[in-house]
Amino acid sequence: MGYEIQGQVALVTGANRGIGKVILEGLLKAGATKVYAAVRDTSSVAGLIDEYGDKVVPVEFDLTKPALIKNAAEVASDVSLVVNNAGVLKPATALSEDAVESLEFEMTANVYGLIRVAQAFAPVLKANGGGALVQLNSVASLKTFPDFTTYCASKAASYAVTQALKEQLKGQGTLVVSVHPGPIATDMGHDAGFDEIAESPELVAEGIVAALKAGEFHVFPDSMAKDVGAAYHSFAENVIEAEMAEG
Repeated sequence: MGYEIQGQVALVTGANRGIGKVILEGLLKAGATKVYAAVRDTSSVAGLIDEYGDKVVPVEFDLTKPALIKNAAEVASDVSLVVNNAGVLKPATALSEDAVESLEFEMTANVYGLIRVAQAFAPVLKANGGGALVQLNSVASLKTFPDFTTYCASKAASYAVTQALKEQLKGQGTLVVSVHPGPIATDMGHDAGFDEIAESPELVAEGIVAALKAGEFHVFPDSMAKDVGAAYHSFAENVIEAEMAEG
């Protein structure tokens, strides 16, 4: 069962720049009537409001602040699509002095944040007909790069949570989508040193729109992601996406 974006109301976390901004614009292009831009600093959405008018509604949001997540779900009570794009990265190996601090920072936003978003918005999505929840994971959720060990660990955990949400929210008619980009040309990608291999964030937005329409769980949007996805395909299809009884 696919999800039709046309005429729907969406919310995108971290929508003021990078992949989030492009996703917000992609959803409007695909026919969303309104998109809540869930961001830490609502003034950072001014340019989007100038361009799209009242189709873009800023809402204060921070993955590390449970009260703001709950409040966003109350403000955006008309949404049927939530895209949790926001996330954090601190380069750290397992042997870095600050490895545990980095992992705590990343887990708080990337994993606990996802769980809190799901808890806050699952009832909203249910009330609005089921809708869809899209989680930005990464190829780093499937393959660990030593210089980014803690980030990869947090993304592997968020992918694990996403898989569980796919099964749990199916009963209320909510489509869950797990997005696994490779290096993308954003501030985060630049800071991580990916400029030479980074690809356009437009690919991520296009991949999400296509997956929603097709009702697909995994999205591997760019060329590195597609290579990983092709190698992973059999396992994904036969284990991750298959109906398997627990125990």
